[in-house]
Amino acid sequence: MTYTEHLFPGTREELLAKIEKQLKPKRFQHVLRVEQTAIQLAQANHVDLEKASIAGLTHDYAKQRPDEDFIQAIHDYAMDPALLTYGNAIWHGVVGAEFVKRELGVMDEDILNAVRHHTTGAVYMTKLEQIVYMADFIEPARDFPGVDRARELTAQDLGRGVAYQAQHTLAYLVAKNQPVYPKSIETYNAWIRRYPTI
Repeated sequence: MTYTEHLFPGTREELLAKIEKQLKPKRFQHVLRVEQTAIQLAQANHVDLEKASIAGLTHDYAKQRPDEDFIQAIHDYAMDPALLTYGNAIWHGVVGAEFVKRELGVMDEDILNAVRHHTTGAVYMTKLEQIVYMADFIEPARDFPGVDRARELTAQDLGRGVAYQAQHTLAYLVAKNQPVYPKSIETYNAWIRRYPTI
């Protein structure tokens, strides 16, 4: 894909090089699969393909940074102090979007929100945000009970896939006795009301 919309100050190859420096090979391959899944979902849902590519590639940009980087960023950007009680699973999206903006020069808020919300979801998500949320969940190497159902629902109706993932993730965290980030609960409440039969 050739980038022409100036959403990233460079080529796709330059973006890939910057991302590859931040990630271990296995994580980098996941990012490539999420990009391809996001592009496919964008085509099916009439969403800008370049935005889908950039959001898919950058969604885990900050995933493998040390905790100290996130803690410092939470202070630097005067983010919700409650974030400090969570870990990388939440930080790499919510806080990671700030690294994508600052270090990669991506300023498009739709892309940044797709990165920001790809683990927690949000009450209101644009189609692009929904696409990255689902692409990360259903990319081809994902293999967990329920993933085939998630793929099937997402192919039928993107929003239905979002509701399924919100429900699945909440149930998983509760079953594992893990704390649930409040925005994830808000996401579940909002989307399950929109799609009560999933």
